[in-house]
Amino acid sequence: MEKSRKVCVDIVEQVLTKNAYSNIVLRNTLNKFKFEDKDKSLITEIVYGTIKYKYTIDVILEHYLKKGTKGIDTYVLNILRTAIYQIRYLDKIPNFAAVNEAVEIAKKYKSVGASQLVNGVLRNYLRNLDKYYYNKENVVEALCFNYSFDKWLVNMFIDQYGITITEKILKGLNEKPAVTVRVNNLKTTYDEAFSALEKYGYDIDEGYVSPEAIIINKGKNIEENPLFKEGKITVQDESAMLVAPSLDVKEGFEVLDLCSAPGGKTTHISELMNDSGVVRAFDIHENKLSLVKANARRLGINNITYDQMDATIFNKSLENVADAVLIDVPCSGLGIIRKKPEIKYTKQVKGIKDIIRVQREIMKNASKYVKVGGTLVYSTCTINKKENENNINWFLKEFPQYSVEKLYYGERENIIYNDNGSVTILPNKYMDGFFITKLKRIR
Repeated sequence: MEKSRKVCVDIVEQVLTKNAYSNIVLRNTLNKFKFEDKDKSLITEIVYGTIKYKYTIDVILEHYLKKGTKGIDTYVLNILRTAIYQIRYLDKIPNFAAVNEAVEIAKKYKSVGASQLVNGVLRNYLRNLDKYYYNKENVVEALCFNYSFDKWLVNMFIDQYGITITEKILKGLNEKPAVTVRVNNLKTTYDEAFSALEKYGYDIDEGYVSPEAIIINKGKNIEENPLFKEGKITVQDESAMLVAPSLDVKEGFEVLDLCSAPGGKTTHISELMNDSGVVRAFDIHENKLSLVKANARRLGINNITYDQMDATIFNKSLENVADAVLIDVPCSGLGIIRKKPEIKYTKQVKGIKDIIRVQREIMKNASKYVKVGGTLVYSTCTINKKENENNINWFLKEFPQYSVEKLYYGERENIIYNDNGSVTILPNKYMDGFFITKLKRIR
């Protein structure tokens, strides 16, 4: 078990200290070592859980470290973080085992002194399991501690949504995300794919909201499944599955996707067009277009062209050419924290202000690429209203040749139909936090 725990600490160290991406480091590490499935599952749980609850864990550790979390070696700190996570949040691991493993890792990979520190801090914590570490009378402090979010983020959500919805958001962002796949209508039918997955032993359900979605409750890595390899299904969140259908594309259309990588929405557009017409995939990073190409190749799609382009710079050759344009713009990513929990700690107010300027430049340029009568869809994977509703209100004022066409995805408690015609999707077990608006060029 020591190796598994040591790997957890190593991954957390890379993510929290060296700003690596949790999903990438975790995948690469699990592929490198020959762990059994149960060990892979435990490592994944400890890594994501420790990162998810870092704020809460650090508040606790501040009470037991004389110099605080900033006055300690980062590797030792991450040994403590992973141990506190196991003690506080994992019932299946005995407390003594979590402590002993942490002490041994500190002794073997740091020093005897470090192991004594780890032992002392964890034993102290175990003697105070019923202790409160926040002011119970302060709503913000309680939300921050219980859901493990920085105060600036909790305050922002409260300002925008109120306390009741904020608590739903925080709970949703801490949910363990369901794995969902989209059925590729070019290669199979929904019923055929559903039956095949059942035969392969997967525990599955129909989608929560998207008619093309299948929820994988339990089963082996879906990307190793023959259906995935043959391009009959592709992994995509249900929120993202709603974007391409919102364009109302038809066979023979010319469609632009200005921020296409890694290609989930781009390929979905092609599927909806029955691989006809042309979908022009653009991305600012030329190397990322290879991801779109790989996805399209696996799915059997041939109507996509690929070009490197900075969407913030106007391209005269695209003026008035498109029947539909998708701008899934760069954003703060606050809606996908359940999949990338480190986003909680890497985003700052200034960075969000900078990205809004980028979003508006892309909107401005995209508005000129749509034919009269054509459609422009704006989407983000954030739930920050300044990047969402505020941008749409700005756009409608600056570009009166556009109007909002209301979208409807059914009645779900996490789907909000906003007054300006846009749609906000709050995060829950089944869906990322998302925002979608359909704009029609009327003149």
